[in-house]
Amino acid sequence: MSETYDFIVIGSGPSGRRAAIQAAKLGKSVLVVEGRKRVGGVSVHTGTIPSKTLRETALNLSGWRERGFYGRSYRVKREICSDDLNIRLDKTLEHEVDVLEHQFLRNGVHTMSGFARFLDPNQLAVTAPDGSVITVVGKRILIAVGTVPFRPDNINFSDPAIMDSDEVAHLPHLPRSLTVVGAGVIGIEYATIFSALDVQVTVIEPRHTFLDFIDIEIIDEFVHQLRDRGVTFRLGSPVESIAKEDGKVVTTLAGGRTVRTEMLLYCAGRMGAVTDLGLEQAGITTDSRGRLTVDPHTFQTSVPHIYAAGDVIGFPSLASTSMEQGRIAACHAFDLTVPPAPQYFPYGIYAVPEISTVGMSEQEVRDKGINYECGIARMRETSRGHIMGLDQGMMKMIFSNKTRRLLGVHIIGEGATELIHIGQAVLNLKGTIDYFIENTFNYPTLAEAYKIAALDAWNRMRR
Repeated sequence: MSETYDFIVIGSGPSGRRAAIQAAKLGKSVLVVEGRKRVGGVSVHTGTIPSKTLRETALNLSGWRERGFYGRSYRVKREICSDDLNIRLDKTLEHEVDVLEHQFLRNGVHTMSGFARFLDPNQLAVTAPDGSVITVVGKRILIAVGTVPFRPDNINFSDPAIMDSDEVAHLPHLPRSLTVVGAGVIGIEYATIFSALDVQVTVIEPRHTFLDFIDIEIIDEFVHQLRDRGVTFRLGSPVESIAKEDGKVVTTLAGGRTVRTEMLLYCAGRMGAVTDLGLEQAGITTDSRGRLTVDPHTFQTSVPHIYAAGDVIGFPSLASTSMEQGRIAACHAFDLTVPPAPQYFPYGIYAVPEISTVGMSEQEVRDKGINYECGIARMRETSRGHIMGLDQGMMKMIFSNKTRRLLGVHIIGEGATELIHIGQAVLNLKGTIDYFIENTFNYPTLAEAYKIAALDAWNRMRR
């Protein structure tokens, strides 16, 4: 007979793990089915953790953070190879998997390695690595399978010089030149990481803009910094073909222009990893990119006892928001009322330099017809920034002229993804400019930028 569980979670990424542990804490029997040999999902094995580990390793070995003092030619390690990058990655992944396995064990969550497929809305067939098939039944089910890179049929991904975003974290060697196709979050993160390693990078994007959810002034500063260090942008340039010629990857753009580099990273979108899930047997359909449609408050699919969370439901596709989606889905599945989520949550882009934002952009404030004022702080204006050798980076704050409330915070530069949480707290607590002017910040810190930017806005508001 098939074993029955109160809650079956397909996938053990951020949304799946948080949902499984939440359900277990409610006293429910929980099974997590993971297609990989070890838990963690895309986030741990090929996505979030590997890319951020690669970034930190690159900044450390290249001496990037010290170049403000010692010049652009300064490096901690003169010759950096792929093995140097992978040593820390392997240690980090081992630690992440160990912690997650211990969390599941401590909370009584059962795990099973294998690929799940719906037989009907409640029954799943799980194909184990040895080929055996086990049938399980879930009273409630969460689909948290994440995504896979979009791979056009006309691109030869079997060539080791042409990679997708799941492969690049384990690259065989460090190239001297790299083409990145796609200027989304993933493409931009990797493009800037390799640029920090002194790889010549060209970014190709069919649209004329990129990262449109970020305040345009931050993007302008970002592009200026990248062009200053030699990154080439080919915006508004659709790719017509990608081929290998004389040991180089040749990318031909609309209009006939070509880009020749040693390697190419293709990051033009991702698709829901639902191909073999048998969703039709459960009565669930997807869009053209394999994404599931859910209720934005409960994360229920069209089948009420089946939920979906994380990247498989699309934007914003952040590990942080995925965790909350999984927790909320598990709470709703077992009739536990949760308070509404805060209105604003932060976005973090782990590029070099970092970008982080919370609240409304200046364009969104204008579109709403709000009378506003902005304040700017440069990181080099802070004593801590000067100590760290920062010559770039800025914080932009937006306030309502009428209510004095904070409307948005946008940061580019060292520590942006950490600093943003001060703005997040004040924003969600409906704080005003007075908080930043009247409170004391540790000295010297980068957080002083909040007071500098607030005073800048205050001065403008008094004119």
